[in-house]
Parts: sequence; structure tokens; C-alpha cells
Amino acid sequence: MFTGIVSDIGTIESVESRGDTRVRIATAYDTDTIDLGASIACSGVCLTVIDKGPRWFDMQVSGETISRTAQGQWTQGRRLNLERAMKLGDELGGHIVTGHVDGIAEVIDIRAEGESHRVGFAVPAALAPFIAPKGSITIDGVSLTVNTVEDRGADQGDVTHFAVNIIPHTQAVTTLGTLRQGQAVNIEIDVLARYLQRMEHYRGR
Repeated sequence: MFTGIVSDIGTIESVESRGDTRVRIATAYDTDTIDLGASIACSGVCLTVIDKGPRWFDMQVSGETISRTAQGQWTQGRRLNLERAMKLGDELGGHIVTGHVDGIAEVIDIRAEGESHRVGFAVPAALAPFIAPKGSITIDGVSLTVNTVEDRGADQGDVTHFAVNIIPHTQAVTTLGTLRQGQAVNIEIDVLARYLQRMEHYRGR
């Protein structure tokens, strides 16, 4: 489990195809404190450490993971939001995050609001029931609050638009400060919303 509070920005140093894709990530973490087999969220994707050295660790990324995450994420030079798994007793500063990507969103609008930036996204309409104003959402591994939601019908592409505000601190310590229009990002819906929707499904049967 994670909280969506990013603690480092890593950079992909190398990518190798060995059946699955092996990715080496440079980090500021003290890797002596990271066990082999540990889980680290990489821009919202929970992966397992398979090797490590001073200031780097390796992850194995399956074809399934690559197909379900943002295009271009697993390329050399790409910067990733990193978060180590929670420990019992850690402060829950964001919200409960599993590291399982539910879909891909596209940045459709970025505008300044004071010192913050309001960023709009488009997601497939299938995710609409799980996104609500003032609810939580994870974007590239970052816990954020949804400000507005607008559903579009089939005549407008059957998508849902939502917007979040990104404060200067979040812009500085995550990759969200470099978002650009048209960019694809990983989305994880609130796990509580997922289970509530499932409960409603069975209640209506």
C-alpha cells in the first residue's frame, strides 16, 4: 500500500528487453535500506525491486503493465514519481493507494490560478462513476483532490473531464510540474469508490 505522497523523483537510466522489460532507475534513496523484493510505486505503478546498487534499483516490467500504463513511460531518461511502500505506523498523508493503474487520462488544459495550476484531464467514460468532486484520485502516483467533474455524452466522445489544482510545492517535488497538453498520465481511482461501486452493483441485483 501507498499514500500518493511522492518522496523522490527517479530517472530511468537504462531499459533492456529480457522477455519482460528490465528498467534501471536512478534514485536519491539510500538503497541499503531497500530490500530485494520490496515494492516501490513508480509514477503510480507498484513494482518489485529485483536488483540494486548505490543510488539505483532495477525493476521488471511486464508487457501487461506496459500496455496499461501511459505511453512512453518506460523509456530511457523518463522521470518517475517514486514512493516506497507504507510501514505500519506511517502517517497517512494522502489517501490509500494500491499502485494498480485503472486507466489512462490525457491532459487537455493547463492554466494558472494564482501560484497554482489548474489542470484538466479527459478519461474514458467507464471511469466516471468513480470520480467525484472533492474525492481523491491518483495521477502518476500523486494523491490529489478532484475539483470539478463533467461527463460528456456519446456525441462528445463518451469521455469524462475532471480538473485538479496543483500547488507550487507539488509542482516542485513531483513530475506534475512539467505536464504538457496532450500528455498521457496514469490514473488510479480511490479504492473506496471502487468497492462502493461493487457493493451498489450487487445491491441492485
